[in-house]
Amino acid sequence: MNKIINKAGKFIVSIGPAFFVVGYTIGTGSIVTMASAGSRYGMEMLWVLVLACLFSFVMLDVYGRYTIVTGEGTLYGIKKHIKGGRILSLITLTGLIFVEVLALTGIMGIVSDLLNSWTGILFGGSGWNPVVIVFVISIIVYLVILMGKYSLFEKILIVFVSIMGLSFFMTFFVIPPDPVELVKGLIPSIPQKANAPIILAAIVGTTFTAPTFVVRSILMKEKKWDMVQMKHARKDAIIGSTMMFLISMSVMASAAATLYVAGNPVDKVVTMVTLLEPLLGRFAISVFVSGILGAALSSIFPIVMLAPLLLSDYQNKPVKYKGRSFRILTGVAILFGLIVPVFEFKPVFVMLVSQAFQVFLLPIVVLAIMYLINRKDLMKEFTPGKFMNLSLWIIFLFTLLISYQAVVGLFESFGTIF
Repeated sequence: MNKIINKAGKFIVSIGPAFFVVGYTIGTGSIVTMASAGSRYGMEMLWVLVLACLFSFVMLDVYGRYTIVTGEGTLYGIKKHIKGGRILSLITLTGLIFVEVLALTGIMGIVSDLLNSWTGILFGGSGWNPVVIVFVISIIVYLVILMGKYSLFEKILIVFVSIMGLSFFMTFFVIPPDPVELVKGLIPSIPQKANAPIILAAIVGTTFTAPTFVVRSILMKEKKWDMVQMKHARKDAIIGSTMMFLISMSVMASAAATLYVAGNPVDKVVTMVTLLEPLLGRFAISVFVSGILGAALSSIFPIVMLAPLLLSDYQNKPVKYKGRSFRILTGVAILFGLIVPVFEFKPVFVMLVSQAFQVFLLPIVVLAIMYLINRKDLMKEFTPGKFMNLSLWIIFLFTLLISYQAVVGLFESFGTIF
């Protein structure tokens, strides 16, 4: 028995980048989006999630392959090997940081609202103070970051992602959807209902994300994976994209099996928790909330670390986790995370804005890696074949389609603002 546990533990640690990627990608924005899609349209948009996760695997694979073969991060590769790459790399770096800081402020706002509502359900009254909640979380996160070890961050993410995954899987089995609806959801169609374009784009924006792929190459460098780990890196990408699909599908299906049937569409996690509590009971809803908190905390750590990780990639230098700049940049990120709860902005609106900006970064990161991995002087015999290149062109066209859907959805939702 001990041998089995030890082997399982070693295997989980060996796919640390997969957990890092899942924790980074699946956050409260994903939960809001999947819950909203499931509660509004049932499983009609399952096909979008399938494509997003399938395409994510391809991108994780090629970004990992580039770094393993060349030993370079992709931001540095763009800067060094593409004409005008310095400007393009800086635009990508700045855009990624801006998008993720916006996402962090939204995550903190959602977490504080969620804990306030949940504690109110459990203990009665108005619940814990949202501002106090977010300050406590920020202090804990920063204290952990001050320890300055990548292996520690990876293990923390493994814990949070495991909590998130197990919680949502349990919820899925407590309230399983109709199998027929699952099969129907695999047939591509866009519901002719309000907000469908923006939610479709958001499903892609929360599972097929530009920052995830760039961070993937940085993780390969941090793990010091080389040609020996090439096959292992592909397995890691398969596991990561599969976990993203299963977790996201579980949330969508849970909302479809309850709120969609009851005719209660939601746009906020707090609303979903309030509506599900009478249906599931306190224990089941606590399991669901644990999954949401796992999703939030697993996203906060990587996002807070994003700026120093990207800068080290751009400069082609190792990350100094105990360095002064790392601590300053992560501290500044955490301070930005306090904005939404302290000033009482609407976190869901902030999350939508961050996802909208993601849309414009996706085509850039797809085209950039297509160019880099087809350079024979860089990739040698590891340049992609016709099938992989065809897949990448399909993915690029997919990003343009989703960009169009995002623009249509934003004009529908916020036309007066634009």
